[in-house]
Amino acid sequence: MTKTRSPIRSNVGLKAVMAVTGIILVLFLIAHMLGNLKIFTGETSFDHYAHWLRDIGTPLLPTTWFLWIQRAVLTVAVVGHIAAATMLAMRSRAARPVKYAHRRKIHVNYAARTMRWGGVIILLFVIYHILDLTTGHLNPQGDPSNPYGNVVADFAPERWYVTLFYTLALVTLGFHLRHGAFSAFRSLGQQTPKGERRARIAALVFAVALVGGYLLVPFAVITGLVA
Repeated sequence: MTKTRSPIRSNVGLKAVMAVTGIILVLFLIAHMLGNLKIFTGETSFDHYAHWLRDIGTPLLPTTWFLWIQRAVLTVAVVGHIAAATMLAMRSRAARPVKYAHRRKIHVNYAARTMRWGGVIILLFVIYHILDLTTGHLNPQGDPSNPYGNVVADFAPERWYVTLFYTLALVTLGFHLRHGAFSAFRSLGQQTPKGERRARIAALVFAVALVGGYLLVPFAVITGLVA
């Protein structure tokens, strides 16, 4: 008797996993960006917001439990997203073992060609970001009671290389988001030439807005607007 492949392991299932996990991660990125922008409301407000995150769900949940639940969900989403993307890439390569002599670049833009290594860069950035501004191990101040001060110390002018690294990583994230959003819009039915143009514009605007929102904070600190 032949074994039936689980629906989730089919190509359609794996694409669905990528879509669902991608939506979860994008929603988190939007919420996290909006939270970061509270730094422009002042130190007291930003610190209050950061401490409030640890108290979400209390007294129903113990302090910081919501954050740990959130981290667990995001970890599962990241692992699922990477695993699904890897399996789809391996199947695509196996289905076309002989490389084309000439690849038509018109159908393969920069973002699509760099999705795989871009994902690796983003993963490394996330690990660094956690050690920097979450656990404080790589932060020059690393004071959990003063989140505002940690951000200011992290992106101080003399630490320009940190801002540069964040910029490169976020631009990479932008390419990843643009390609992912465009693919999502196409999956929703934007298959006509006019629809594809709209999808490309919408994906580009979304990616630029999100990346720009994240970059506002480090550049505000390094230029002295936030100190």
